[in-house]
Amino acid sequence: MYIATTLTQYKEQAHHRRPHYTPDRDPACTGRLRSGCPSQALESPEEGASAVPVPPYTIVYFPVQGRCEAMRMLLADQDQSWKEEVVAMQSWLQGPLKASCLYGQLPKFQDGDLTLYQSNAILRHLGRTLGLYGKDQREAALVDMVNDGVEDLRCKYVSLIYTNYEAGKEDYVKALPQHLKPFETLLSQNKGGQAFIVGDQISFADYNLLDLLRIHQVLAPSCLDSFPLLSAYVARLNSRPKLKAFLASPEHVNRPINGNGKQ
Repeated sequence: MYIATTLTQYKEQAHHRRPHYTPDRDPACTGRLRSGCPSQALESPEEGASAVPVPPYTIVYFPVQGRCEAMRMLLADQDQSWKEEVVAMQSWLQGPLKASCLYGQLPKFQDGDLTLYQSNAILRHLGRTLGLYGKDQREAALVDMVNDGVEDLRCKYVSLIYTNYEAGKEDYVKALPQHLKPFETLLSQNKGGQAFIVGDQISFADYNLLDLLRIHQVLAPSCLDSFPLLSAYVARLNSRPKLKAFLASPEHVNRPINGNGKQ
């Protein structure tokens, strides 16, 4: 569960890279409270007890899944907590935030005094930080390769959604099997498809691939029917307890996939 931890739990979990935290009032334009867990709040500490340190993860993004849902799934599944600063499009276009962002785009991710842009750089950072980057350099190279493949298909998907949905959807869905086949092949080469996309431990690329496959199941519900390993892979990851809880949460369920209502 992604709930705020007590001081005792924090001390017991000191070997983890990140403790949990209580979300603050969202300072972004919507002014809404956002976090990985609904109704998160620490009980008042006992007299004389120290306050639980506030971990520094913050996601600054639009009120959509978009390029942040993979990192949200990763954080939730890894029992991390984070704060969301939700940016309304009107404020983005008219306010000072866009000019302050390095590439003039979101997401923006804060880890203490480290500010990152570019969703894949953020995922790689979390992979290194939380031990989700393979067990050695060989596996790390394969994880990078998979993630680049995910990005290739995601870019095709984004182009369809935002520039050619009505006219291009039929052709896109017809061509989809050739884009999904490499991932089925990779699974077949790793423990017969019964493990993760690389090695025997989950990596940041698994979360990115899972998100990509899930949004394609919305676009074309039968797209995995001819890929038994990918279909089983999605079901297996979806059933991980902490990830399953996140995927069933109102925060995820009520968050649109894309910013234009198409999916």
